Amino acid sequence: MTDAGPRPPQPPPAQGWSVVAAAAFGAAVTVMQQSAVLPLLPRLQAELNVGVTAVSWTFTISMLVGAVATPLFSRFGDMYGRRRMLLASFVMLLAGSVVAGLATTLPVLLVGRVVQGFSVAVIPLSIGVVRGVLPQEKLATGIGTISATIGIGSGIGLVLSGVIAEYTTGFRVVFWVMAALAAAALGTGMIFLRDPTPPQGGRPDIPGAVLLAGGLVTLLLAITEGQSWGWASARILGLFAASAVLFAVWVAVERRTAEPLVDIDLLTHRGTIGASVASMLLGFAMFGGFSLAPQFVQTPASAGYGFGASVLEAGLYLLPASLLMMVVSLASGGLIRRLSAPYVVAIGAALTGVSELWLVVSHAHVTDVLSSMTLLGLGIGLAYSALATMAIEHVDPARTGVASGVNSLVRMLGASISGAVAAALLAGHVPPGAALPSVTGYELGFGLTAVGAAVAAVFAVGFGLRGGGPGGRHRARR
Repeated sequence: MTDAGPRPPQPPPAQGWSVVAAAAFGAAVTVMQQSAVLPLLPRLQAELNVGVTAVSWTFTISMLVGAVATPLFSRFGDMYGRRRMLLASFVMLLAGSVVAGLATTLPVLLVGRVVQGFSVAVIPLSIGVVRGVLPQEKLATGIGTISATIGIGSGIGLVLSGVIAEYTTGFRVVFWVMAALAAAALGTGMIFLRDPTPPQGGRPDIPGAVLLAGGLVTLLLAITEGQSWGWASARILGLFAASAVLFAVWVAVERRTAEPLVDIDLLTHRGTIGASVASMLLGFAMFGGFSLAPQFVQTPASAGYGFGASVLEAGLYLLPASLLMMVVSLASGGLIRRLSAPYVVAIGAALTGVSELWLVVSHAHVTDVLSSMTLLGLGIGLAYSALATMAIEHVDPARTGVASGVNSLVRMLGASISGAVAAALLAGHVPPGAALPSVTGYELGFGLTAVGAAVAAVFAVGFGLRGGGPGGRHRARR
């Protein structure tokens, strides 16, 4: 992935903000496809007659594909133009939604989710476009607007899924609505999106993409199937070994490739490592909480926990988190300027950890879940908005797009791992003869996400103390 060197001439301000609005709408729709499936997991499990680990792939596989598509499509954006790749991403979202809407079996639904997953690259592509159309003094606001779509899209996706499920049967209508929204994003993008940065040419790193996908698939398959196949079985140990080998080969290939899928030096540079680690752990914490909470509240109270919530009610439980993510992301610029991005990330990560820990300690009342989700939204809103700045503030301006793509990649990695881990924990705590996991599985899941958020806070503070805070001077260079 490479980014343009000198900044191209900016279009008139009004046109620049119309580009931001179109990109933000498309990014919000893209995030919706990630969150909309979460409240549906229990319904998917029942309607498709599959187990909890199998149905979890409807979420995990989209995040996994997104992790690979993010750097690949970012590279294609440099080669062929970001506007063109944004429109291609909307087409993939539309096509995947149609396939999922027609699905009657889990394999067909997974195919649709794979195609949808390619649209995840919209966010880093949008940030690259915004950088090209806004003046420097407005850039932070534009990037913050794109970052806020994570909260906006997540919230709308959760509630929309719940509303549709409340008044319809099955799950397919949700995907048809996603198809309509994807078509709207495509139409809006064709009219308003502009990218003054000329295509740079080059060639894609297909071997790097294949190796990264192979390492992720083997790792996540081992995590999700460990309980049913046996953690010490030859198949699981072989999958873990294969994953380690594939990742090692991937790193070696990326270091020797002239135009790598992921710039390993940038990923591990002291000017960006704090943002990379924090982003991965916060992606793990956020999507871990978002995948566990809907299933928890939908569990019948007869199981000894849960509230027997409907799909709509499950989405509403998560609404405080999504709304706060949106509001805080848009309003956090002043705090970032006063404290610096790493310390705001640390505060957000700490609040996220407290929100997850709350549900470990107390989860018997509706107010417990609502309080936890409120803290989660506040924490993730602060952390994600500051991460967008933290990821690029110590990178040469010519590499802004690369750094943004790397940050999105590691966030998707954390999210995809969280889905697999959550499914494995729940599957591993289903008592013999029972159909539902015990509450211990949820407690362990929330506890693990709390630990991930706490470690993210430590990394962010350490990064700030070592020069990533105010006055930091190190920059990542090629």
